[in-house]
Amino acid sequence: MNILLILGHPDGTRRHLCHALADAYAEGARLGGHEVRVVDVAKLDFPLLRSQQDWEEGTVPAALAPVQQELEWAGHVVLFFPLWLGDMPALLKAFLEQVARPGFAIGKDHGNPLTAKLLKGRSARVVVTMGMPALVYRWYFRAHSVKSLERNILGFVGFAPVHETLVGGVDQLGERGVAKWLTHLRRAGEKAD
Repeated sequence: MNILLILGHPDGTRRHLCHALADAYAEGARLGGHEVRVVDVAKLDFPLLRSQQDWEEGTVPAALAPVQQELEWAGHVVLFFPLWLGDMPALLKAFLEQVARPGFAIGKDHGNPLTAKLLKGRSARVVVTMGMPALVYRWYFRAHSVKSLERNILGFVGFAPVHETLVGGVDQLGERGVAKWLTHLRRAGEKAD
């Protein structure tokens, strides 16, 4: 299977747990015979969208046109990002807004954009790291932002199924905890899950 990993950590100056998890997933995927490509959002230079007209009628920035080609190539996409203020980092949201334009990710039918989910036939996994315990995020906060990403962005453009991995309490994981998560992601990569 063709797998695209999207690193959504906005800090491109150093490596974070998201990077290690993505590396483990990629290693497992390659061992499982899958082809893997990686997009690091922090290394891309693109403007913010500032109007509905630009989103609907503007052209995708040159730095992101290759990302659209990678998405067309992929059968499975895995997004890695830290939870910031209860949601994905702003840079990742801006990236998704630029990439998932009408005519590429959804149909241009203004009467009903649901008529064409142009990225159908692809599955996804969302891997989120966070300081709070994952159970608190999942049960108390209802994993609201991850559910919104899964339903309102990924599902809206056709990804199904979409699974999630929530890695909580990252500051208290220690070496054993990190090793456990790396093993978990390596196994998921092997199965292209």
